[in-house]
Formats: sequence, C-alpha cells, structure tokens
Amino acid sequence: MSPDQYCRDKVAGSGSSFYYSFLFLPEEKRRAITALYAFCREVDDVVDECHDESIARTKLEWWRMEIERSFSGEARHPVTRALQQPVRSYNLPQEYFQEVIDGMEMDLDRNRYESFRDLALYCHRAAGVVGLLSAEIFGHRNRATLNYAESLGTALQLTNIVRDVREDAQRGRIYLPLDELLEYRINPHDLLNSLPGEGLAALLQFQAERAGDYYRRAMEYLVEEDRYSQRSGLIMAEIYQTTLSEIATDGYRVMEHRIMLTPLRKFWIAWSTARRERRRHRRQLKHPAHA
Repeated sequence: MSPDQYCRDKVAGSGSSFYYSFLFLPEEKRRAITALYAFCREVDDVVDECHDESIARTKLEWWRMEIERSFSGEARHPVTRALQQPVRSYNLPQEYFQEVIDGMEMDLDRNRYESFRDLALYCHRAAGVVGLLSAEIFGHRNRATLNYAESLGTALQLTNIVRDVREDAQRGRIYLPLDELLEYRINPHDLLNSLPGEGLAALLQFQAERAGDYYRRAMEYLVEEDRYSQRSGLIMAEIYQTTLSEIATDGYRVMEHRIMLTPLRKFWIAWSTARRERRRHRRQLKHPAHA
C-alpha cells in the first residue's frame, strides 16, 4: 500500500466530515490535505485509544521524533512519508505539527479546564493550528485569511465539544469550562455519571452561541479573493453548523444520543457549497468591483 493510499483509508475510515470537504479539490491539494488529516487522526488516536498513559506519552514522543525525521527527509511512517512533498510544496512549518502534538498531550496532562481562556489554548493547538496548515495548502493571498483559518478551527473544535459531551465524559474528560459549569449549577461528577441536571441544555446553548461567534468572526476575516481557494473550509463550516443546528433543534439532548448527519447529507452539503462558491468565484472574475 502506498503512503497516499494509507492516508486516504485513514481519513475515509474515520467517518470524518473532513473527507467530504476534500472531494472538490485538485488532486495535488487533495493528497496534501488528506495526508495532513491522516496525521491528525494518528496522533488523536494515540490519546483516545491507548488506555495506558505512559504508553500514550511514549507514542506521542515517537511522533515528535518522526516529525523531526520527516523534515530531514528520513520519514518512516506512511503518513509522514506522504507529508514530505506537501511540506516542501506549501512550506508547512515543523513547529505547527509539533504544536498539534502539544494539543494531544494536553489530553494526557489534564481532563478539566478551569475557564474558557484555558480551553482556548487547547482549541488553538488541537484545531486552530490545523486550520493554519490547511490554509497554506489551500492557498491564500491575504494574510487575514490566516485569522479566518484559526478562528474557523476553533469554531469546529467548539462544535465537537458540544456534540461529544457524552463520549468525552465516558473517557473521564470535561471540556466545558468548570467556572461555567458552576454558573449553570452543574456538578462535574454528575456530568461524568450522565446525570447533569436541567442546566446542561442552557449551558450547551451558550457554548453553541460561542461557536457561532467564532464562525462569524472567521467569515469576517475571509476576504473575497481567497474564498474560492478556501472552499474546503467553507464546506466544513456548513457541515458543522448544520450539525450544531440539528443539536439545537433536538434540545441539546447530547447525553441521550449523538447527533450525526448521514453521509448522503454531508455529500449534499459539500456539493451544494462547492457549487455556490464556484458560481460566486466566476461572478467575481467577471465583475471584480461588484464582488
């Protein structure tokens, strides 16, 4: 199996919504972004699937060394071998990959966050930096697009936090800030035992509104000249905001069941968003002053 095929299988097999956002990219960029997200899945799986903390730390340290090796042209793993060409082609910084690993290591260092300020650092490392790497692969002309990418990454991570409250609690993790749990009169121990009380829906609505603020902030940063090149991020935003809307419509009952969009619906959102952005791009090319 080639490194590229390994990465495709890793991303497609995870069931991630990101897979659908890559479908409308040129082949070279699709290979590059698939390799990036395969790397993210690999290091995330270390934390989620390894129950022995010392082994998980050893594996993350191996990945740190593997990133260093890959930037020296000595990659061993199929993912880092697939990443070598994108790293050169798009000038991807080594420190960003190390920072993603820092984010995963935070899951080993702590399972609570005192405030949103603490959580924001985790969101930056686990998702914002991935947004920055993705923006470089997609291409941009305006530096403001990097602010868009980081804000969008945080928005996506906050959406995951709302969606995955039950699954995270089952792993002994609480990403909802503790000071906000206190404000909404939710005992963290009750949350871990799936007995959060009546305040959870209101708290999750507050978190969803915070995510919405980050989505809006991201779109304010995104300039017209870079919209089409960043269309995969726009597809992700549409899929995730639709998921957030479904959770709200369901009354934020995330402790009872997981809200998931069907593959067909994700594909429809991806296709319709890509078509919308293509039409917008064509209008912009024809009438740049009116875009």
